[in-house]
Amino acid sequence: MWATADERAEIQRLARATGLSQSAYLRTVGLGYEPASAFDADAVLALARIHADQGRLGGLLKLSLSQGEGGSSDFSDLLRHLQATQAKLLEAINRVHRRP
Repeated sequence: MWATADERAEIQRLARATGLSQSAYLRTVGLGYEPASAFDADAVLALARIHADQGRLGGLLKLSLSQGEGGSSDFSDLLRHLQATQAKLLEAINRVHRRP
């Protein structure tokens, strides 16, 4: 099939976004099907939320360390929250890419 350089680049981009080869992408679209994205949008949103939570927890840890306040139980609680958030982050990362 003939395509301009810009059209070919767009086809390549769309094929990559769906996890299909260019041929499979064009075949799917040509037969009237809408190819699904290779990424789970809900998982991407969850990943963004968890990333923000982890940033806030890191900021609290930095503030706490710089002020020298709080006992070891405060640090233990904060570290537990950081570990729980990291576990959620890893789980979300594994869900981002749909498994074929």
